Amino acid sequence: MTGMVLLSVSGAYAQGNGTAGINEATQMVTSYFDPATKLIYAIGAVVGLIGGVKVYNKFSSGDPDTSKTAASWFGACIFLIVAATILRSFFL
Repeated sequence: MTGMVLLSVSGAYAQGNGTAGINEATQMVTSYFDPATKLIYAIGAVVGLIGGVKVYNKFSSGDPDTSKTAASWFGACIFLIVAATILRSFFL
């Protein structure tokens, strides 16, 4: 009988309100934003380099839709950078 009372009391103390767990989870998730933001910036740089080479090749070959290709690659790079910055500022 005493064991049952002891187990029920210790179970009640162990449940708590979960604030410590929520705070720890929040800290773990927010610690991933800096590396993820830097990774997205690096991906944007690589996309920019690839886009620059593709636009240069189209320009060199005299392709008439070079400006459309340049705009789409430039837009992709800007989107990656702005999305990473907005997500970081929104969640942190």
